[in-house]
Amino acid sequence: MPQNIYDDPHFFEGYSQFRRSREGLAGAPEWPTVRSMLPVMDGLRVLDLGCGFGAFDRWAHEMGAAHVLGIDLSEKMLARARAQAPDSGVTYRLGDIEQLALSDASFDLVYSALALHYIADLDAVIAVIRRLLAPGGHLVFTVEHPIYTAPSHPGWQTDAHGNQVWPINDYLIEGRRVTDWIRPGIVKYHHTVAGYVNILLGHGFSLARLEEWGPTPEQVAEHPEMAVELHRPPFLLVAAHV
Repeated sequence: MPQNIYDDPHFFEGYSQFRRSREGLAGAPEWPTVRSMLPVMDGLRVLDLGCGFGAFDRWAHEMGAAHVLGIDLSEKMLARARAQAPDSGVTYRLGDIEQLALSDASFDLVYSALALHYIADLDAVIAVIRRLLAPGGHLVFTVEHPIYTAPSHPGWQTDAHGNQVWPINDYLIEGRRVTDWIRPGIVKYHHTVAGYVNILLGHGFSLARLEEWGPTPEQVAEHPEMAVELHRPPFLLVAAHV
């Protein structure tokens, strides 16, 4: 049974307070890098897995995508997406990423932002994505960085010299993690960097670009609280094609 934490009222309210939730793509500091990894949108058929509030979907359509399908497991997320900007070029559908029933070779780009680390069987999902992509199609996704997902109790600590450090354990042990984020008991799935890459290669993808994202000096100057992210990358950004 898939975990649907975003329809929990307490979780949804907490998530809605984040800057990326309030401001959309402008509030996601990794977005400029992600955007540089995307193909030109003009005429593309786009599938967004875990579309959330739909900010990427609306952007893709504005950039010329022929059609955009956003899929999410959360009714609350989809209701917000539809309410923010009704758009005939974007379709939102309730669905489970692990149970996709879509036609072969029906998309030119599959995109997913901070959703695939919730997937129990990533290998199976990547196999389906490969089937859904037309020849020459692209896959671009972001996940929490494996350094972030590996620890059994993720969080900053202060060492004997007063420095903030991010302790890591169990890095090479892939699989289920249960952590506290907004509420207790959030289930995520850890993969190493090599784990992500080898799943893609195993299904015939060619890796185009890999980024261990951290804030730029300009972003740190504007948002000093981001400086701590320079000690460990919060996100892994991946671009591949078939």
